[in-house]
Amino acid sequence: MRIMRFVLFRFPALIIIIALMVSGCAKRSISDSGYRSESGYRSQASSNPFYKGELSEFQILGINPEAKITQEEINRALESKQRLTLPKGSSIMLIQSGAMIPDEPMVKALEKYYNVSVFSGVPLAQGGNDYAMTLRLAAAKGGFEKIVAYWGILETAQKGYATKAVSWVPFVGGVIPDEGQEMRIRLKVAVIDVRSGQWDMFSPAPFQNTAASARYTRESSDQDQ
Repeated sequence: MRIMRFVLFRFPALIIIIALMVSGCAKRSISDSGYRSESGYRSQASSNPFYKGELSEFQILGINPEAKITQEEINRALESKQRLTLPKGSSIMLIQSGAMIPDEPMVKALEKYYNVSVFSGVPLAQGGNDYAMTLRLAAAKGGFEKIVAYWGILETAQKGYATKAVSWVPFVGGVIPDEGQEMRIRLKVAVIDVRSGQWDMFSPAPFQNTAASARYTRESSDQDQ
């Protein structure tokens, strides 16, 4: 599936957007974006047999939710916090959650400004609390200053047209569209300093596209967006 053109973000910036559940929207990860029919299941076998789920922020950022935290630790973290920067020409290790390799449009867009190497975002069968440290060590050995990890959700919303009842009737040149499918990609991005482990996280504005599809061609329309 062709991912819509990404708008390169400016960094440093911390933009946190609380995503609300939208009624009538079906949600998919961009790492597992195969078409799902109205029943909620794919109309065919997944084209991505390597999809094993998503990485969590806890794994990427090195947060142990079971650890006992003191107020002193929180104070020290606040006092030692430094503003992260990502100057042009920086070396980054890019990770797309859930994917063995990040989507090509994202890689190409970032390569215009940074020295980019890709790394697997497939979660381990048995993830440990030291995953973040292992990730930072791998980046350090590769000579990368920052880790950029991102998560993406593909949202689709279908709106029936007045022609829905007669959508099965073909006409010259095609089939009467019976459904409008609005699609958008919401991203969440984490930038992690390899040396210190400090991080920032933000979400850019959603990337949106709309297409009209009919029952005969809905799957191809879905995957072409």
